Amino acid sequence: MDRRDFLKLSAMAPVSGGLLLLPPGAGARGIAAEAIGGRPADLCYQLPSNGMVASTLKDLFKVGPGPSSSHTVAPIRIASNFRAAVAALPADQLARAQRIEVTLFGSLSVTGKGHRTDRAILAGLLGQQPETCDTALMDALQDTTQARTTQIAGKPFDVSGATILWDRGEHAFPYVNTLIMRLLAGDGSRIFEREYYSTGGGFYSWKGEPPPDRGQPVHRFGNMTELRQRATATGLPLHRIMLDNEQAIMGVGEQEVNDHLDLVIDTMNQGVAHGLTEEGLLPGPFAFYRKAKWINEKAGEATGAEAFIGELSSFALAIAEGNAAGRLAVTAPTLGSAGVMPAVIYMMNHRMQVPRAQLRQGLMAAGAVGLICKTNASVVGAEMGCQAEIGVASAMAAAMLASATGAPAQVTENAATIALEHHLGMTCDPVGDSS
Repeated sequence: MDRRDFLKLSAMAPVSGGLLLLPPGAGARGIAAEAIGGRPADLCYQLPSNGMVASTLKDLFKVGPGPSSSHTVAPIRIASNFRAAVAALPADQLARAQRIEVTLFGSLSVTGKGHRTDRAILAGLLGQQPETCDTALMDALQDTTQARTTQIAGKPFDVSGATILWDRGEHAFPYVNTLIMRLLAGDGSRIFEREYYSTGGGFYSWKGEPPPDRGQPVHRFGNMTELRQRATATGLPLHRIMLDNEQAIMGVGEQEVNDHLDLVIDTMNQGVAHGLTEEGLLPGPFAFYRKAKWINEKAGEATGAEAFIGELSSFALAIAEGNAAGRLAVTAPTLGSAGVMPAVIYMMNHRMQVPRAQLRQGLMAAGAVGLICKTNASVVGAEMGCQAEIGVASAMAAAMLASATGAPAQVTENAATIALEHHLGMTCDPVGDSS
């Protein structure tokens, strides 16, 4: 194998899961028994699942403004939820209300200004929705001294930087990223309060939240072994199992599922295309120049593996830079890892000419991997380091590429497993405090 071919294979290995390197019949078997101790050496130990996958593809793949699913996507969704809760209050309570106050804890407080958390909350209170958020408004909200008026059920409220209170990083709340939103009367008394948690990947919950009114999955599984067993028992491909579950849990038809998958694919493609046109400094306290367009141009001057690697890298950077600038991106599984899957989707869409129906199938397989990782571990970098975000994103992209190009369930599993293994030991500490 010459150097060019080696570089090309090396670049795709973490994404493709080494599809070209696996011998026929190879499979991911689990942890070797001798590593556990006291078990026969010819057995493998299957880790038990931590529960049933009950979240959906729509839960996992969320569209919203960057740069962080925990710090911007979840907060804008939380503020929107709080706004709706206030609008539903009895008229007499709403009549007494004078202002809204938001207190941030954990890394939302410690790194929230750099992550645009305050802007996301204000945008949500102003009526913005994450999927259609006006990113120009997000940019304008940098001026926190300017008060803006919003109407909630006909009641005017002024919101500004003074609406946000930055509290302590260390706290006793059950989730590291906690925020408390309050509706206050003129004398400062609390009319309504809700304690929210940003739990990673754009997900959120609140204290005392009632169980969601949802259906049950048709195909029950908690890990990849159980998912593959369901595929074998039913004779269904992975994407069909995910589609059946999505329809059953959400109570929607196949068209509604496809519409959301198309939104995800289109947002990723548009993000890459837009990012490849931008130049200059990224917003932020450090002088960091965009590189995606330059790398893409250099890739066009190269040949073979160098061209391929450069182009794929430019696609990923285009999304990462757009996300850093607060543009719309997709949690896949988080915005911290937002560049991984779009780079592969853009390559499949624009270079490999993979049809849209197969891209959807690949996206559903990727969703299965992401939801299994979230159910059994975490996709939150603040909890488990960069492997939880970049590692899971690479495993999802590997599963997507394998499934979309016709690989069976076992190869899709192998691809995801190998991609995740390539990121073992990755750590990060976004708060700068290891406690």
